[in-house]
Amino acid sequence: MTPERGLKQSGTTPRPRDAEATKALLLHAATEEFAEHGLAGARVDRIAERAGANKRLIYVYFGDKDRLFDAVVDDQSRAVMAAVPLPDGDLVAFAAARFDYVRAHPEARRIAHWRAFERSEPTHDELAAYRLRVESIEAAQREGRLRTDIPAAELFAIVLRISESWLAAPSALWAADGRDPLSPERLASHRDSMLAAVRSVVQVPG
Repeated sequence: MTPERGLKQSGTTPRPRDAEATKALLLHAATEEFAEHGLAGARVDRIAERAGANKRLIYVYFGDKDRLFDAVVDDQSRAVMAAVPLPDGDLVAFAAARFDYVRAHPEARRIAHWRAFERSEPTHDELAAYRLRVESIEAAQREGRLRTDIPAAELFAIVLRISESWLAAPSALWAADGRDPLSPERLASHRDSMLAAVRSVVQVPG
């Protein structure tokens, strides 16, 4: 008997190990649901069905749909932080790693867009993550490795947008280009162009 069905029948709480596994399943299912439908369009019933879990466990573990969305945002933020570091304020290496990560994990970009559209207040984890990255860029600026005429946060914002410029481009632009926009060759070509653009933006003038 699964912990979810045990809870439904007896009202007991799953064992800690089972609880963590079930929370992970719910979080994964919620990530897929929110990536497809956003916060407003997501349905708790569908999340539970995706996870193969009792719907009541969503409220037990996460409180409500809003807090589940926050948990997904924080989980995505931690995943990006781990997979896309900002070593020594190296924005070129960051842009390359972020482009590769978003290609491999399209749900990360969709969650970020839904989050920006539907929730204006950052979570604690988001705020802490961005502060660390801005501080890393500021340190590189003090050391003369990045331009200083653009504030660190603004420079980072520019690089963020450049790193996803092709993947977030309008479909009409993809069609106007006349080539398969997502072919390996086209993406490799854009990656080279994107990194050249980042280098030109972040380098110290002169």
